[in-house]
Amino acid sequence: MRIQMLGQPQLSQEPSLPTILAVDDETAILDLCARALKNYTVLKAADGKQALDVLAKHHVDIVLTDVMMPVMNGLDLLEEIRKKDPGQLVVIMTGFGEKDIILRALKAKADDFIHKPLNLLQLKATIENVLEKKRLSQELLQLKQIDRLKTDFLGLVSHKLRTPATSISLFIQNLASGAVDPENEEFGAALKAIHEESDYLAHLIQDLLFYSDVILQAENPELTQQDLREVAVSALAENRAAAVAKGLTLLNNLTGHWPSLAIDRHHISFTLSALLDNAIKFTPPGGQISLAGKVEEASVSLSISDNGPGISSDDLPKVFEKFYQVDPTHTGQVRGFGLGLFYARKFIEDHGGKLVLDSQPGKGTTATLSLPRPRLS
Repeated sequence: MRIQMLGQPQLSQEPSLPTILAVDDETAILDLCARALKNYTVLKAADGKQALDVLAKHHVDIVLTDVMMPVMNGLDLLEEIRKKDPGQLVVIMTGFGEKDIILRALKAKADDFIHKPLNLLQLKATIENVLEKKRLSQELLQLKQIDRLKTDFLGLVSHKLRTPATSISLFIQNLASGAVDPENEEFGAALKAIHEESDYLAHLIQDLLFYSDVILQAENPELTQQDLREVAVSALAENRAAAVAKGLTLLNNLTGHWPSLAIDRHHISFTLSALLDNAIKFTPPGGQISLAGKVEEASVSLSISDNGPGISSDDLPKVFEKFYQVDPTHTGQVRGFGLGLFYARKFIEDHGGKLVLDSQPGKGTTATLSLPRPRLS
């Protein structure tokens, strides 16, 4: 158990210990709560105003508050908490006969009640039950979100695959019916269209299989010591053929000595490939894409820049959203599923880093990822 009073320096906390903020103007009650809740980090406040100050500075799992207190009582505290954070767990300590208080607390959506005088077994059981209900509620919300994302993804996949498949089928039907003369130029054009649509379909299937694997592995990073420069150069090499096929120039501007970093190689490689793929996809033939980097005392950064059409101010805030795709030609047929930048940012943030895009229409785009560099002891 850890105990902390308002005004004391914040102690480093073990992630496994939920934090309880006990609020009461009676020191004996606060001490009793601290002794009973040995498996929690316990913060203390003497009134509602002090409690709000603590909440502004610390993460708290449950607020356990008395009702009758000076300066700001428990019900006013509850209502203030609900305004600022509707999801904050709040348990009210009250007497048996205070029905009006209970009704007001229920209206303000208190999560549970504990009757005074305190029963230590009831106190511990109530805290455990409230945390368990919160956990189950979060799991249910996550399941609903996953189900919604699955529905959205299946709808997107169906739409993306249906268009090239339908086009290929129509071209083949025309050829089979004799509607196109093999000696006519239209025949060659039809074969070219079939080839292009088949390539597009193959890319979509490849992306679908790839993202199925990415989604399954999108958990906490598995860190190993890696040479970030070597990882970046490898990603550049893997995407060079696609760039050359489109008539683009890839430049490697990474120089100097690079420190070893603890990273998930798979996640960082995916991020770099996603950024390069976007640059290749939107940069017109004859364009240029460059890879640069910077090693600083506290961080290491990599930047991928292109001289493509850039991203509009309307699209730029949305590009990291799931399934969102920039469609500069408004054809509705941009290759991919709009997941690359979403997972790229997630993987970088999982490493404690940042991924930002700087872009202006007509002036190209620069994507910069930065990763923290451990301080030398």
